[in-house]
Amino acid sequence: MITTLANTLLTAVGDGDGGHKVDPIFGWDPLWIAGVIFVLTYGIIMTEKYNRAVIAMLGAGLMVLFGVYPNQGAAVAGIDWNTIGLLTGMMVIVAITRRSGVFQFLAIWSAKKVNARPWGILVMLSIVTAILSALLDNVTTVLLIAPVTLLITEELEIPPYPFLFAEILFSNIGGAATLIGDPPNILIGSQVETISFNSFLIHIAPIVPLVAIATMFPIWLMWGKKLKASEEAMARVMNFKERDAITNVTLLKKSLTVLALVLAGFMVGHPMGIEPASVAMFGGALLLLLDNLPRTPEEKSENVHHTFGEVEWVTIFFFVGLFVIVHGLEHAGALDLLATQVVDFANAADTETITMRLSLAVMWVSAIASAIVDNIPFVATMIPTLKAAFEQLASNEQTLSLAQQHAVWWSLSLGACFGGNGSLIGASANLIVAGFAERAGQPIRFLTFLKHAFPLMIMSVAIATVYVYLRYLV
Repeated sequence: MITTLANTLLTAVGDGDGGHKVDPIFGWDPLWIAGVIFVLTYGIIMTEKYNRAVIAMLGAGLMVLFGVYPNQGAAVAGIDWNTIGLLTGMMVIVAITRRSGVFQFLAIWSAKKVNARPWGILVMLSIVTAILSALLDNVTTVLLIAPVTLLITEELEIPPYPFLFAEILFSNIGGAATLIGDPPNILIGSQVETISFNSFLIHIAPIVPLVAIATMFPIWLMWGKKLKASEEAMARVMNFKERDAITNVTLLKKSLTVLALVLAGFMVGHPMGIEPASVAMFGGALLLLLDNLPRTPEEKSENVHHTFGEVEWVTIFFFVGLFVIVHGLEHAGALDLLATQVVDFANAADTETITMRLSLAVMWVSAIASAIVDNIPFVATMIPTLKAAFEQLASNEQTLSLAQQHAVWWSLSLGACFGGNGSLIGASANLIVAGFAERAGQPIRFLTFLKHAFPLMIMSVAIATVYVYLRYLV
């Protein structure tokens, strides 16, 4: 009966082969249609005049309505549900954990550990941001840290920009360390079957502390000696009681237990065939259950609705639309053409040289492109492009080994994550911090951020280049 029901549902939406067929509008070439929709969608998103989730969903709808896909089922088949499930599950966990006050506790504790000295606070908040970005994700982390930062800097009567600037950079640097830390890594980990949660810890995490230390030095040169606060202002911050931030000790224990189980599940799940989305969704459901056990039925319903209301659905639907658009390019053959160009560039007499060319080119193109456009859509486009390039190389009897392919994937990850620091629109976390700053009457100017951040991005990618070259290419 269940099988029959499932088959009925698949038939209703189309499974990619069946269902009502949509022909390309006016008989136009699907490749041309997909390319125009893709470029227009990117261009409108880059203007920042409209919500990017709305534009992505409109672009996805046009891919179906204009006949790039034969039917709705083929479009839905392009959505990476592992990425969607992973993001949603982690957002539910963080939404519940946040109510315990643990993140505010960490921020206040960090400030008091350095006696409320402005430079010390900047360093501590940067470190906390990097660590939380690796354990949760950088988008969620800045949602939690930025408001507390604005509160602390207001009490100290000092400009918040240097603090927010450092937190943006460290959210992207720290997020690069794990599969769940930064959306580009989530995409790579979800769509490349041979890469697991532990793979990022082994191959990417070691470079993160070095880049973080190297980044802090120029930040000190720019603002270290300029950040000064009065003794009275520092005394006010020292009077904050971090213990008061913990509003629910029971919820804190439940949340930390579930979070620890989820992180353990990420580490051991891949060899067992358990995907990260399954772990995150189960963890989110378990924490929802534990959080609702002592409540009345009415309170349970209200609490669940409130929790799901705190999920960043804008980000989720942006991903959904983006997957359909990028898969439309792939369906129309555009990515095969791009892959041919990549192969032509990389072609050499031996696979070692091909790997070097591909890895270094992918890293730097990813970094520069991620500074111009959001790194999420860029990586979503590059993953199927590189897969197609690997297949073309194999058909030319230039098969790259798994280790050689991984070198290219690590280059994509490092280039996209660090490249997201290049401009204010380079990564989702950047835009979220900018939004908080603007609402607080302390807007972050695009050109000001670009002037400070782009050189630091180039430095971090240069360090990553040396790392990849020495570890994988020699």
